[in-house]
Amino acid sequence: MSASAFSLSAAIPTAGFVVTRGEPVIGGLHGVHPHYFCPHCMSWMFTRIHGVDQFLNVRPTMLNDVSWYIPFIETYTKEKLVWATTPAVHSFEKFPRSRTTQR
Repeated sequence: MSASAFSLSAAIPTAGFVVTRGEPVIGGLHGVHPHYFCPHCMSWMFTRIHGVDQFLNVRPTMLNDVSWYIPFIETYTKEKLVWATTPAVHSFEKFPRSRTTQR
């Protein structure tokens, strides 16, 4: 579901997030930003971002209803496949600079 040329994430408020079935396991790199996977199929489900407690990154492919989801930004377009397009409003060759690094 998430192993492709695309990696979709949706920033979801932590307070509104709950795993309704099963017990996700940490997989991939067991570092600062743990990636949680389905223990059965090992699909990447969500990521908790260290230092950002109010949001977590959820894989939209894990949601029951994705009709509301439209990509807002795309990153690493410098490396994207020539034919790959999204309806994202903002586009960055790499990750955008944060406000603290722009000073």
